[in-house]
Amino acid sequence: MKHLKEFQKAASDPLDYARKLKKTSGRKIVGYVCSYVPEEIILAAGGHPVRLFGTRENIGLADLHLQSYCCSLARGILEEGLSGKADALDGMIFPHTCDSIQRLSDIWRMNIPFGFHLDVILPVKLDTESARDYMMDVLKKFRADLGCALKADVTDPALEKAITTMNVIRQSIRSIYELRSLNPRLMPGEDLYTLVRASMIMDRERVAEMLLDTLAELQAQSGKVTEERPVKRLVLAGGICNQPDIYPMIEESGGAIVWDDFCTGARYFSRIIPEGANPLSRIAERLINRIVCPAKHRDLDSRARHIIRMVKEQSAQGVVFLLLKFCDPHAFDYPYIRESLKEAGIPVMLMEINDPVSSGGQIKTRVEAFLEML
Repeated sequence: MKHLKEFQKAASDPLDYARKLKKTSGRKIVGYVCSYVPEEIILAAGGHPVRLFGTRENIGLADLHLQSYCCSLARGILEEGLSGKADALDGMIFPHTCDSIQRLSDIWRMNIPFGFHLDVILPVKLDTESARDYMMDVLKKFRADLGCALKADVTDPALEKAITTMNVIRQSIRSIYELRSLNPRLMPGEDLYTLVRASMIMDRERVAEMLLDTLAELQAQSGKVTEERPVKRLVLAGGICNQPDIYPMIEESGGAIVWDDFCTGARYFSRIIPEGANPLSRIAERLINRIVCPAKHRDLDSRARHIIRMVKEQSAQGVVFLLLKFCDPHAFDYPYIRESLKEAGIPVMLMEINDPVSSGGQIKTRVEAFLEML
């Protein structure tokens, strides 16, 4: 891919990319920590949204504020703030998600001396009319608060432009996923991981152009690349994938990742915002109707049904569930998903991981054993 190095450079150090973009463009850099944050509103306010993924360096400063049994994502994000690495940020946005992220918001507000701080208290229960009303009230408040923080007027035309840009990004990534599902050898899984991650970091107008180029490039190659040997088709599920090493481990063992259920993957591009009159209400509808994570509630078994449907649609043979260590929402989520997959006759393997990944050899051995069983 002609843009791969540019994607890789941004994905390898999001805050360095943000610092350079701020210097060259003068734009305000707004950090966020969850795919439920409405990027369209940040873009419409003239800000540049950058998702924080934690750090791959040793965590020391954050341990003064968060217990070692907090997930490495929350601890890593706090480490970047306390160490000063995130000082290019003009503000941080924390949505109402898991307990760790909510408490991280409090600790960040009390200990990080730079930038504004906003909480976006989104509804948890999403299957009622009152949830829609509440979501709209939250987004209206966020629009006003962010406009005040960035000294900008967040207009409807600016929101429409941001919606168009984000729709191009989401639809392009979905189309790339669909091409890879038909032929997994078209692009290594690690490159796909890099592309999606970079899309949450880079200038969105630039990313939209790069993704369209990449899609056209892959479409041109799709008829030329053939499978050399049969592969076992897998779906990855879980919360967040911060470990690109997982992809080559699986592919070198004879597996092919044909889809996923990550907020750093398919849940990020879930649903395109349709055309309509009120841009804010359309953003709210997407957040209400998108695929949920365990921090939100729609009904008792929607996540299990979604994963089963995904496995069947992608002709997958099994599921690997990545559980970030100490991630309570997904730890509570897994047992009933496992039972539902078992009832549907779909093999599943639980892979508990930390950030960074340790015992790579042991993980690869388990992956090989699982693939052999399929």
